Amino acid sequence: MFKSLIVGNWKMHGTAEEAVNLASQLAEGWNAGNDAVEMAIFPPFIHIPAVAAAVAKSTISIGAQNVSEYSAGAYTGETSAEMLVDQGCKYVLVGHSERRAMHNESSETVAEKFIAAQSAGLIPILCVGESLQQRQGNQTVEVVSAQIAAVVERAGLHNVCRAVIAYEPVWAVGTGETATPNQAQQVHSAIRAQLGEAGQSTQLLYGGSVKAENAAELFAQPDINGGLVGGASLEAVEFLNIAKLIEA
Repeated sequence: MFKSLIVGNWKMHGTAEEAVNLASQLAEGWNAGNDAVEMAIFPPFIHIPAVAAAVAKSTISIGAQNVSEYSAGAYTGETSAEMLVDQGCKYVLVGHSERRAMHNESSETVAEKFIAAQSAGLIPILCVGESLQQRQGNQTVEVVSAQIAAVVERAGLHNVCRAVIAYEPVWAVGTGETATPNQAQQVHSAIRAQLGEAGQSTQLLYGGSVKAENAAELFAQPDINGGLVGGASLEAVEFLNIAKLIEA
């Protein structure tokens, strides 16, 4: 069976010193001999080299919060997948709800970023999810399915299945609200069904106000293989406790 995956998305928080301190605490507290769960942390771009150095002797992986769809060129302020690989990244988020909402990233743009990441050797974590209005309109599965289909159309089903997919309901990101374990499982099950036989070993993560107090029930669901954790990953003890619940 493949490893479960716990991801800490630090978003735009912290100084370099704070990022290194947090990474060092995680490296010290994480079980280096753990062969069932992989931990990955996603610091802000500017802190990636320092954080990578801080966890270099641990089993913790490094990821980036975003990537350009372009490999090089006159794209001021952008960061290519090749650059991220050069700095030691293994994973990258694509299609995070905040990128879709604040930067107007379309599913087509997300697909291009997905392809760029995979082509450079990164493992994309494709984020999908519905708004509160869409949830109330019983459109959840329709919306999530369309977001995945847009990437499948451009990248191919095989390539999507060998990536990671994170279901993060937009209404639960940073709000303190969390999908119930049953709600989360229903969507993960629908994603698994959409991927078909090729997706039976695809890692599916749940994201959206994951905390130690709700993580155990979420991770116990049959189609949830780990978590995409935001605010709670900024506290070393809390994040370690969440990660250890995957093992329980």
